Amino acid sequence: MILLRNVFQLATMNDAGDVLTGVDVLVDGAKVARIEDSIDPPEGARVIDCSSMLVLPGFVNLHHHFYQTLQRNVPQAQNQKLFDWLTTLYEVWATLDAEAIRASTRLACAELLLTGCTMASDQMYVFPEGVDEDLIGIEVEAAREMGIRFHPTRGSMSRGKSDGGLPPDAVVQKEEEVLKDSERLVEHFHDPEPFAMTRMALAPCSPFSVTDRLMTETAALAREKGVLLHTHLAETPDETDYCLERYGLRPLALMEKHGWVGRDVWFAHGIHFEPGELELLAGTGTGIAHCPTSNMRLSSGVAPVPAMLAGGVRVGLAVDGSASNDTSDMLGELRNCLLVQLLAGGPEAMTAEAVVRLATRGGAAILGRDECGSVEVGKAADLVAIDMRRLGYAGALSDPLAAIVYAGFDHTVDYTIVHGRVVVDGGKLATADADEIVAKANEASFRMLKAAGISSRRPPWLSHT
Repeated sequence: MILLRNVFQLATMNDAGDVLTGVDVLVDGAKVARIEDSIDPPEGARVIDCSSMLVLPGFVNLHHHFYQTLQRNVPQAQNQKLFDWLTTLYEVWATLDAEAIRASTRLACAELLLTGCTMASDQMYVFPEGVDEDLIGIEVEAAREMGIRFHPTRGSMSRGKSDGGLPPDAVVQKEEEVLKDSERLVEHFHDPEPFAMTRMALAPCSPFSVTDRLMTETAALAREKGVLLHTHLAETPDETDYCLERYGLRPLALMEKHGWVGRDVWFAHGIHFEPGELELLAGTGTGIAHCPTSNMRLSSGVAPVPAMLAGGVRVGLAVDGSASNDTSDMLGELRNCLLVQLLAGGPEAMTAEAVVRLATRGGAAILGRDECGSVEVGKAADLVAIDMRRLGYAGALSDPLAAIVYAGFDHTVDYTIVHGRVVVDGGKLATADADEIVAKANEASFRMLKAAGISSRRPPWLSHT
């Protein structure tokens, strides 16, 4: 058991938006057991003094590419838009192997947990020729070790350059191979029960890298198995032009043709939608993962999130891949979400509380996790505690919840609890050695760059492993 004693401010994010002060929160096993003015510590319970802490539900990261943590700010890809950025980095990702997947997963999970994320989805869609290891299985194992609630997705690319797609043929797969492996992964790793730590989804990469047959048969397989569907959509004008030229349809119309709308579907980005398309998204319950930092980094545009929310579209928040962010910083993503929407839509376009709700209730709902996203009795013990005595929050305590969005320069949290387990303790990882994660990630990164023929000076202090 864990007792959070005398919480300075508890932002429950429940339906009523209750914000409580001076309460105790008792965690028993994987659930929140009690929220009361005063709770006597049960025998053997760990007591954490929260008298200076903001406590809130853990954040939900709706879209990521963990493997990209190894290719941050690659010089050749620093000032490119999406299609050029992809063609540059495909050559590096073609060198992915089991060691790189394990190192990158541990790094991404560490960053997410340290910045308040308790549940994350990852889209793994690069499966290089000649790599026989179970890359997603390695991801799942590493995520379990780190202690994050994990929604891996089996991504895919089946249309290479020779077939009019964007990726090189060396990183695409045959449709039958993808479907067979997708079924295997769902049967092996998907846990449909409430409070599950691992759930699978199926996630063909994009309209410009996946064949029509794979898109439609993946949807059929996902619905047969009862899992969610995910892909990139409406990220750039280039994508719209590609779909119009090849199919005579805008991206969302193409997805609707393939059966890719509904409450079991969520799209990453959703920047370039027309008003009528927002109505389709809202009417079908299709979700959107808003990725503000990546969208700015690649000059892709600003997703119309206020219009989406006003129209009833389900929206959550995501950091996207760390080669287009270039971090896995969830608290930083909240801040960028607020600022870019204020810039694009004016001073009343978005509130800090609305951003926090996107990052908690919004993401949890899209992933079908009603037991997560709020701090309520009987719900998942996925909690974050942030000490408000930090330098960056001084002068900002007139509104503590807004302070973590508007203010602060150190985006780490003090405690992260997932499934009733303390995984960040006193601002430090409790489930892994951070120095080891850094060393393994740097080693894998330099090895991949070298294999891809990208010249990069290795720091003399970086040891070989």
